[in-house]
Amino acid sequence: MSSLIVSGLGKAYKQYASRWARLAEWITPGHRTRHHLHWVLQDINFTLKPGEAMGIIGINGAGKSTLLKMIAGTIQPTLGEIKVSGKLAALLELGMGFHPDFTGRENAMMAGQLLGHTADEMQMVMSNILDFAEIGEYIDQPVRVYSSGMQMRLAFSVATAFRPDVLVVDEALSVGDAYFQHKSFERIRQYRALGTTLLIVSHDKAAIQSICDRAILINGGQLAQEGKPEDIMNYYNALLADKGRHEIKFNQTSSGQTQVISGTGEASIQSVRLLNSQGQAIEVVGVGQAVALEVMIRINQDIPELVMGYLVKDRLGQDIFGSNTHHLQQVLHGLVKGEEITFAIKFPANLGVGSYSVAIALHSASNHIANNYEWHELAVIFSVVNMQYPEFIGSSWLNPALKITR
Repeated sequence: MSSLIVSGLGKAYKQYASRWARLAEWITPGHRTRHHLHWVLQDINFTLKPGEAMGIIGINGAGKSTLLKMIAGTIQPTLGEIKVSGKLAALLELGMGFHPDFTGRENAMMAGQLLGHTADEMQMVMSNILDFAEIGEYIDQPVRVYSSGMQMRLAFSVATAFRPDVLVVDEALSVGDAYFQHKSFERIRQYRALGTTLLIVSHDKAAIQSICDRAILINGGQLAQEGKPEDIMNYYNALLADKGRHEIKFNQTSSGQTQVISGTGEASIQSVRLLNSQGQAIEVVGVGQAVALEVMIRINQDIPELVMGYLVKDRLGQDIFGSNTHHLQQVLHGLVKGEEITFAIKFPANLGVGSYSVAIALHSASNHIANNYEWHELAVIFSVVNMQYPEFIGSSWLNPALKITR
């Protein structure tokens, strides 16, 4: 059984005013303490059951990599306890500590033995490693001539040559090309189906939401939020624009989803509706039906520039289509307190059958990072049904034209 339990975990580093203070403390044990503790992580608690996958989200410097290193055993915690059931494999840094002067084959053998496999076991799976890594004749050349992508290919292939009970993956996969990323995530999905427990750090929203059952947000060295991947990514998105006067609210929808509303309030969303061609509000849409997204807003303070953006998401919270008035070259300027503005975006609902939501954002410039006046998740929820087209699968209707020649 593979499981992971993290209890009361904390990590602190000693900081000294100078190197002489460090020396003085070392040579005069039992006397005055000359350091203070800088806490990188504090009071981290979570449990992963067998076969469960969890994503770790957070801005750079939040402590994500430190957490993974403690779980992998490469650094020791200052406080708390980590219980790992089963064999753990970790891909934390590019190259897994490969020696640049040794060949890829030699490094693969050594890395595999560091993971607890015997030399005979590594010889037995070496051909599988080479087939999966697809680096060809470079396998017998020094690693110093490898690109970062080639190092990542070999490192991932070695780390997953045997199915681990617990797999820990840091941002290393982001280095690879799109083809190998797809290949790697497919192997991760296969291992998950066989019972591997997964812990992954990634800024790839789609990867987290498609692979993980849960996610946690690390902010300022503490566990700020835990929940569904979509909810955590929405909260993280709001934090990216936090400038100290930023309000983040959570509402529960009738379907049990968590609605995140954030912003500084200079402009606010009054209503959002999805309309049919007759101007009637609708919640069920036919594949390919002409619809309009109506967004009514109010200006609460004078602002020099306003951009309205919208983002259609599927039921897992993965992005389907989004744009804004900056990209559509219709930015509004010189807005005055008290103004009310209505946006209407018409488009054909060329979507697959399923449930969808729309997020609305009011900001300046091309995105919400500079000035986030209001970001409203789950502003509209609607369902798509197929009433007129041949049956198909997927998130988009691409209207195929088939021609067969014999």
